[in-house]
Parts: sequence; structure tokens; C-alpha cells
Amino acid sequence: MTQKKNNAVTIKETRISRRRFLRKAGIAGVGLAAAACAPGAITGGGGTTAKKTDELSILRWNHFVPATDEWFDNYAQEWGDANGVKVTVDGIHQSDMPARGASELAAQRGHDIFEWNFGTGSPFLWKDHCVDLTELIQDVESSIGPYSSIGRQSGFDSETGQWFAMPSYYIRFPSMYRKDLWSGVGLPEGPDTWDEVLEGGTALKAAGNPIGIGLYNGLDPNATWRGLLWSYGGALQDASGNPALDSPESLEAIKMAVKLYQNAMTEEVLAWDDAGNNRFLGSGIGSYIANPISAYRSIEADNPELFANVYLRKAPAGPAARLMAAVSFTYTIWKFSPNTANATKFLRDWADNFAGHFTASSGYNHPQNDSFLTSPWPVISDDPKLAFLEQANEWSVSFGHPGANTSAVGEVLGNYHIPTMMANACTGTMSAEDALADCVAKVDSIYSRWASLRPKVFQV
Repeated sequence: MTQKKNNAVTIKETRISRRRFLRKAGIAGVGLAAAACAPGAITGGGGTTAKKTDELSILRWNHFVPATDEWFDNYAQEWGDANGVKVTVDGIHQSDMPARGASELAAQRGHDIFEWNFGTGSPFLWKDHCVDLTELIQDVESSIGPYSSIGRQSGFDSETGQWFAMPSYYIRFPSMYRKDLWSGVGLPEGPDTWDEVLEGGTALKAAGNPIGIGLYNGLDPNATWRGLLWSYGGALQDASGNPALDSPESLEAIKMAVKLYQNAMTEEVLAWDDAGNNRFLGSGIGSYIANPISAYRSIEADNPELFANVYLRKAPAGPAARLMAAVSFTYTIWKFSPNTANATKFLRDWADNFAGHFTASSGYNHPQNDSFLTSPWPVISDDPKLAFLEQANEWSVSFGHPGANTSAVGEVLGNYHIPTMMANACTGTMSAEDALADCVAKVDSIYSRWASLRPKVFQV
């Protein structure tokens, strides 16, 4: 059963600043990374049997597609009723997740299951404090099928050889464009390359319809600017996990970002939040964004006339590759949880019910285990504009690419160093060369510190 109020599942939304959480936890001076070092019928095929505690608490982000939260709340209620467990589900803004994690860790109490969003706070920073889920993952893989490369990157710890997190889904970042506007600049199928984004976007900005790619500290810029970086052959690290940002390829990517901003974009991108893309395209002014399909769904519901001209295609290709970051979401169980058996069984049963979760998200939540769905996938296969997203794994990679996700990758993510580097160059605060050098210094410092803490993994 779930905690209820007025016959509805209680969703507690809390927004508290990251700094306030860290100060409250007594760790503001040492930083987040140091703190970390320190529905239908419910089915379930897992072999885990819940020990008879009678409670379970779950913290999740407030999804951009509200129906997803509604489905999860209903599922949690049905699961609780079926298992004799009172389930409490709390919601939180995605940017507040790292601070809440720090608070719960410092207090050694909080939620049993904690959902992490790689775009704002990597669970790799907290892995030492999470229950080993290797047996759970092995059960899922033997019963349903193997996790994808992105899924493995989301929850497998290469240092210990153990799974500390259960991959849930990732969000894709395709190109989203106005077909009527791009037809007017000779690209009716939208831009296929970053050069075409620049060329067409420049003409469209001159006509009053600029493009927009966020330049602020948030989930979306963490994903999209890495996509540009990889497409030009740059990367945060190499395949062995050594820092590799300092390269001619990275510099060329930054220079392209400057051209895009100065010639094709609206200056509003500097003040956006993660809903800025949605508002921009939905306003009828924007001609192009790189964004999950939440923007598509919002326009579909609010403006049918505009929606008729909104199309999608794969992320743009660069000279070296066509790649975009997959923003993964995972579930962990705190070691201090008194309800680990309930939490483990809940996650195992949730895996058997992913199809309902996917449908409720209107196709937003891409599985990190392709065996969770049967091709053709529900929802997106019914829309010719979206059907290609079933193959998003072909051009989506995890944040650590081409190496493994690690705590160092997570700290760079959480400090938004890549978006800041791009913004510094785009606004003229620094030259492209100086912006790269500034970011390289910060990244190398992070990797050096983690090398001393994790010598088996980081060899700088």
C-alpha cells in the first residue's frame, strides 16, 4: 500500500538549494565528490523474496511527462498492496538530486531507493554507499535479457566488477526542427550535419527564426555539447579513462560552438533552464533544438497547427562521428536502508513491468535493456516521425565515452565544466583556446585527485 492523502498517492516535492543541503550536511567545504567518497496487473519474475518489513520509501525526479509519474505512483500502490508494504514515493526537481543525496548520506537515513540522473549528478560519486545489486542484475539478465552498453555504463563499477545501480532508462537527444522553415533554406529533411545546422540556422536567424542549444548549467547542455565534442573527435577521456580533453579536435568543436552561437542562435540560450528548449520551439519562433521528445509532446498537446511542422531526425554528424549523450537514469539502494529486501524485490518486479512505464512516458524513456520491449516498440512505432528512435543506441553513448563512467566523469558532470567551457568561448568571455585550457586544468585536477583515491582505476 502507499501513503495516501485524499485517496491519492502522496508526492512530496521539495526544492532546496544544493549549497543549503551541503551546509546542512556539514560538507560544504570539502565538496560533493569528497562527501561521496566519504500499471496493469503487477507481475514479477524475480527470485528475490522480501523480508517482512512493512515499509519502502522511494525518491524519484519529477518527470517532464507527468503521466510517467502517475503510472509509477499507481504501480507503487498496486505493488505495495500486493506485497503488504506501505510504499511512499517522493518527487524532487532533477537539479536537487545531488544535494539530497549528500543530505541523506550525511544523516544516514532517508529513502530506501534513490533515483539518479546522470545529467545533473552521477551515481558513481556515491557507489561506495550503495548496496551491491549484482545478483539482482544477473537475475534480470538471465530472465529477460542483457543490458545494453549504455545500461552497463550506467550501473556497473569497473573497479569492483559489481553492479551498484540498476539502470532504468535513458533519454535521447535527437534533432527537432521546423520542416516548413528548413524547407525554405533547402533542407526539407532538416540538418544532417553540424555544418548544415550552422548554414541553415544562420539563414533562419536572419529571417527571424533562430536555432537554440542551451548554454547554462543543466542536464541538456551536459548532453548536447558533449555530442558536438565527440562529433569532432574530441572527448573528456580516452578509452582507458585518462583525461583527453586537451586536443586539436576539442578546440575545433569549441570553435564550431562559437560559430553556432554567434551566427545562428538566440541569445536567450544563456538564461534557459531545461524547459527552455520546449518553450522556444513551442513559441513558434525557434527553428531547431536538440532535445528529448518532451518538447514534441508538449507542442502536440498545445498547438496542433505548429505540431504538424515539427519533425525529428538523428543527432547531427560531425567530421569524426554522429554521437549524442544518452542521459541515463538509475536506481540505487542505500546501504543504511532498513528495507533492502523490499527495495530489491520492488526493482526486480519493476523490470518486468517496464513496458507500462515506457508507454506512460509516451516513448520518452528509452530502455537500457532492449529486451524490456518487443519490436516494433509501442507508442513510437505508431508515429512515423518517431519510429527511428527505436535505433537510438546507434548514435547515443554514455557520458564516459569512449571510456567507462567513473567518479571523475561524474564530478566533471556535476560541475558542468563542459557547458561552461562552451559558454565562455561563445560569449567571448575567453578565447576558444583559453576556454579549452581553463577546462583542461579543471578536468586534470579532478582526475589527478581521483587517481590518488582510486589508483586501481585512474592512472594519470
